Amino acid sequence: MSRTPDTWIIAAQCPSRLGTVDVVTRFLKERRCYITEIHSFDERLSGRFFIRAEFRPEEPDFDAQAFDEAFAPRAAEFDMDYELTAPGTRPRTVILVSKADHCLNDLLYRYRIGQLPIDIRAVVSNHPDLEPLAAWHELPYHHFPITPETKPQQEAQIRRVIEDTGAELVILARYMQVLSPAMCELLSGRAINIHHSLLPGFKGAKPYHQAYAMGVKLVGATAHYINNDLDEGPIITQGVEPVDHTHYPEDLVAKGRDIECLTLARAIGYHIERRVFLHGGSTVVFAR
Repeated sequence: MSRTPDTWIIAAQCPSRLGTVDVVTRFLKERRCYITEIHSFDERLSGRFFIRAEFRPEEPDFDAQAFDEAFAPRAAEFDMDYELTAPGTRPRTVILVSKADHCLNDLLYRYRIGQLPIDIRAVVSNHPDLEPLAAWHELPYHHFPITPETKPQQEAQIRRVIEDTGAELVILARYMQVLSPAMCELLSGRAINIHHSLLPGFKGAKPYHQAYAMGVKLVGATAHYINNDLDEGPIITQGVEPVDHTHYPEDLVAKGRDIECLTLARAIGYHIERRVFLHGGSTVVFAR
């Protein structure tokens, strides 16, 4: 189910207490806001409550500031953190890439047809290869080469692009560089990465060839927020497909590309629609 273009979103979390659903739903009723979708979850191990509601104001003169000012005191009674998202919100976005083009191509197609409501301000890469693809979509492309000796300077260039564009979201669409701890801290909760996900895990060069050699029966992909642990950040979504002995290494690579594209796009959509709550090193995700 896709979100309708006229709905607002309120996403909140607080300590588990009696009345947490009521404080949100009752307020929406009082403000004459019709709830079109609602999810909630009580995480009993940590005693934390999460709620997300999409709503459509019944009054044509809905005032977001007045809504916020009226709801804030009630939320404070429950020690509730919340965020209100307006219809048509398109977060400013920077995409990082290297040489692989499948994820970038997929994201730009979804962006072009309006399926992915983001405002792409720049594409940044450590290689020049994908500049024509960005240029075809009339997007700025920044090529910042990197060597082990120039890594700090290259990251500083990326950081300036993020700051200059006011990017609220950074997408690592097969960006094959490890970000520094300082960059991970800067982008905490607003940078999404995609990588292959195989059982068992195969590290190093040609993971799909390694997987073929061991006769794997599943291939997949994981989209997650970045942190200082390589490929081990809080997971947003995962995709998986069965394979068998008839899948040669090139078949596994092709299937992996497809899963990476779909998994990354889904994770970005969940993030944009405020369906993802960071919860320690994990996530609560109210999937569609």
